[in-house]
Amino acid sequence: MPRREKQSKRKGWDEYFIAIARLVAERSTCLRRKVGAVLVRDKRILCTGYNGAPHGLAHCVETGCLREKLRIPPGERIEICRGIHAEQNTLVQAASFGISVAGATLYCTHAPCITCAKMLINAGIREFVIAADYPDEFARRFLHEAGVKVRRLKM
Repeated sequence: MPRREKQSKRKGWDEYFIAIARLVAERSTCLRRKVGAVLVRDKRILCTGYNGAPHGLAHCVETGCLREKLRIPPGERIEICRGIHAEQNTLVQAASFGISVAGATLYCTHAPCITCAKMLINAGIREFVIAADYPDEFARRFLHEAGVKVRRLKM
């Protein structure tokens, strides 16, 4: 096969990193939404994260989902959740290993909630590439106001 044909079947960088985020999401223990995130700088993975309970605590797959029991809609009352979000876990992982994430791009299966958006803005993340939306208009406004570029991949 000619070299040009081989290269045409190769994933682009965005598709490659979103595919990794989707794979990372498979580790999620959330009963509502499996989310995976990858922080990347200069086409190199800095760290990954998925949503689930903090280290050492029971996961929702074991305890059930309080948000489901209380019938709380997506995007509302996120503080009533056992889990830490995938985006937060990427920042915690980076911090625990002394990895600077300033200027990195976040690849995530879903757009961030307002809490994650604020944390990622302060961490210096300048671009988000997402595969799906999340119902949080407040987060979208904050990201826009902060000048963070958000791109949704059409896959």
